[in-house]
Order: sequence, then structure tokens, then C-alpha cells
Amino acid sequence: MGLLSLIILAPLVAAALLLLVPDKSRGAVRMISLAGATTSLIGSFIAAFRYDLAVGGVQLREQIDLIPSLGIAWKLGADGWGIALLLLTAIIIFAGVFATWTMKTRSKEFYALLLLLVAGVFGVFVSLDLFVFFLFYEIAVLPMYLLIGIWGSSKKVPQAGPLAFVWKRLDIGGKEYAAMKLTLMLLLGSALILAAFLGMVSEAGGNTWDLEVIQEHGFSTDLQKWAFPALWIGFGSLAGLFPWHTWSPDGHASAPTAVSMLHAGVLMKLGAFGLIRVGMVCLPEGTEMWVWVVGTVAVINVVWGAMSAAGQTDLKYVIAYSSVSHMGIVMLGAATMTIAGWNGAVFQMVAHGIMTGLFFALVGLVYDRAGHREIFKMGGFASKMPAVAVFFTIAGLSSLGMPGLAGFAAELLVFVGAWESATPWWAIPAIAGAFITALYVLRAVRAIFWGEGPPEGTNDLRDAQGTEWVALLVLGGCIVLFGFVPDLLVQYIDVATGEWLPVALGGVE
Repeated sequence: MGLLSLIILAPLVAAALLLLVPDKSRGAVRMISLAGATTSLIGSFIAAFRYDLAVGGVQLREQIDLIPSLGIAWKLGADGWGIALLLLTAIIIFAGVFATWTMKTRSKEFYALLLLLVAGVFGVFVSLDLFVFFLFYEIAVLPMYLLIGIWGSSKKVPQAGPLAFVWKRLDIGGKEYAAMKLTLMLLLGSALILAAFLGMVSEAGGNTWDLEVIQEHGFSTDLQKWAFPALWIGFGSLAGLFPWHTWSPDGHASAPTAVSMLHAGVLMKLGAFGLIRVGMVCLPEGTEMWVWVVGTVAVINVVWGAMSAAGQTDLKYVIAYSSVSHMGIVMLGAATMTIAGWNGAVFQMVAHGIMTGLFFALVGLVYDRAGHREIFKMGGFASKMPAVAVFFTIAGLSSLGMPGLAGFAAELLVFVGAWESATPWWAIPAIAGAFITALYVLRAVRAIFWGEGPPEGTNDLRDAQGTEWVALLVLGGCIVLFGFVPDLLVQYIDVATGEWLPVALGGVE
């Protein structure tokens, strides 16, 4: 078995083993889940060490024919982007297992679905066959319905949009509403992705799904002008693309802690990765036609998400809308079509993934202690929860782009790329969005931890204890490490950017 197959199959095997464990054996459930996550984590670090930066390109290749008549194969390989995103996914799932260590309600089924989801995420980042890529993409998305619908928060969420009357008539609210809305929106995106894939495969001869063969095929202008926006909207629906982002805050707010960590930490990155790796690299003329729309909508994402976050009083909704804003920075970096912008986009995926994973782990602790998520009904929590306060402040400072933390290097690269692009004005509203982020993050940190209080009725404000420390130390440590030494990851990212950007620029004069 190859290394990449091991990384993908370890959580799948762990999920299968969980089905054989008695429901009451919570210790065995935890240890099997941890073993699956740890195996993938170790495998991802080994992949990073084995990847030869001097050679670059796609390495650690594996291939097994699945359906030869259709040209479908289990074909895996990792480039520099894949290495960085494998590490992100492995770190988040490892921390996520510890963040839900005390899960009591149907923990066996919960961990099995969580590990199935993460196996799909690993698969997307290293698939070199479009059929297998799409299969893993669906495996990563579909478990979210059950994870939110069964284990999510029952708190009612606002029901807005063209289908609001349907939910009200069916009396669907809270976690059921969030799970159904998320699933329908993402299935619509998947339909657009599949339509574009079928169009590309058909025009490439219809007898291969090999991504490397397809990206070398010169597609017609007629196909590219519709396939690229289909991929942009399809993948963008998962990346929180405005105005198809509305499922995301509701999903975040209703999901249990580990699911929120994976949802914002890695699932949203699948959308951005798919757009760049498949859409932009395989369809350069389509990119040239539509990139100005991608960049303009990305800027709207940054500002709209930041303003929406600033208007929230529920702590989870603040972080959820913040994720919409930060994913706008990722999409903006992609739209710049510059080395700095693309490096920044992928590094922002990692920086935001780790930061938002830490945020949601901390929100879970605060909610568990305080019993609610209303920011302005909290106050002075730092006196009782000093470690939680410190790590929340670190995550917040990374979110607003504090130098020395991972978010700063990522956003700086994107802003430089925007200024160097053919549309330099994109940098201005993007920087304004970062300013708004500073306002709502600092307000939330002060209101929850450093203001007066704690209020009456919040006496059980225990600090992080036992296994809760693991997620905080791992994620907080990564924010600081990648902030002070961003080249640990940027060196991998830059190698892939140097290879794929010229291909994507093939249709740009």
C-alpha cells in the first residue's frame, strides 16, 4: 500500500472498526478514532519529508485501474499544495478527536461519520482522476447532513431566503433546517461540478478521467466559457461564495464542535482548491473570461462577511461569517493570477483552517461552561478561564492579521498579489475588510474575556482540563509556528504555484 492510500484509508478502516465495537465501550471508540487520526497525521508528515522540493511536480504517485474501459483509475499523487493541505486536514482531525473526547450521545456513530468525512477530504487533495476526485468530494460533503441533523444544536436559526416558507410549513428549524439547507445547496453545487466534468471528459475523448491528461487537452472556447463558471459556482458553493454562502453560517452555528472545526477548517477549502486546481489549471481561456468576476465577487465576500460578522451577537455566528470573509481572501488570491496571490491563497487556506479550528474548539468550551453563546451576556471570563482567554486572543489576533501569527503572512501575500494584478483596486476593499475584522474580533475578545464580570449565574467557568488542552496546544502552536516561520509551508506551496500558474495563464496574453 502506498503512503497516500494509507493516509486516506486509515480513517476509513477506523470507521469500519467502530461499527464492530459495542455502544457502551466509549474508551475503545475514542482510541480507535484517535488511532485512525494519528495514522493519517504521521503519514502526512512522512509525505512532507519525502516530498523533494528540488524536483517539484507531482510525487508519491500510485495507480490502480478501476474501470479500464472508461479510463477510471485509483490514481493518486501529491504536489506542494497537496502536501500543505494534507497536513492541515491531519492536524484538524487530530485536534477534533480530542475536542469531542467527552462526546456521550451515540459517540460510535459520530466518530465513524467524522472519519468517513475526513477520508473524503484527504482523497480530494491527492486525486489525479476526476471520477475519484468527485467521489471523494461527495464522501466529504454528504456526512455533514447526519452530523449536524443528529448531533447539532437544537437552537432555532433564522430562516431566510426563497425556501423559507417551505421550512416553516414543514416545521423544520434548528439543526434540521441547517442540515437540510446545507445539503441542498451543496448538492446543487455538486450537480454543476459533475456537468462540467462530463463536458470536459466528453470533449477530451470520453475514454479517460485522468486529470493530467485532461489538463493537457486544449478545450474549445465554447466549452470553457460555460464550464468555468459552472465550476466556480459549484466549488464556490462549498467555499462560502457570495451569495450562495447563506448555508454556511447556519451550518456552523448548528454543528457540534468537531464538525464545525472540520467544516470551516478543511471542508470550505475543498471548494477553493477545486476551483484553482481543476477550473483554473484546466480551463485557462475560461479563467481569462471570468477571472474579473471571480475577483470582484471575492472582494464582496471579504467585506460582506466582515460586516455580517460585526453585526452578530451569537459567538458562533461571528466566527461563521468571519469564515465567509476569510474565504473571500482565498478566492481573491486565486483571482489575482500572480505568484504572490496564489501562494497567499493556499497559505490562507492553511492559516484560516487552523485559526478557525481553534476558534470553534474554544467556542465549544465557552458554551459548555456558560450555557449560551451570547457575547454581551458574558464578561470577565479571563479571571476564571485564563488559558481559554489566551488561546482565544491568539486566534483573534491571527484572524485580524497580527504580525508574527499565521494569518498575517497569508493575507499580506494576497494583498500584494492583488496590487500586482491586472485589477489593483481589489486590494483597497480587501484591506478595508481586514480593518472591519479587527473591530469585531477585538470587540468580542474584550466583551467575553477582558470586560467586567463574570455575570451572576456563570460560576462554573472551568478552564481547559485534561484532553481539552491537546486541541488548544496543537492548533495554537501551529498558528504561532507558521506565523514566525511561514516558509515551512510556503516552500511547498510555491513549488506547485510555479508549476500550475503558467498553465492557468496559458489563455491570458
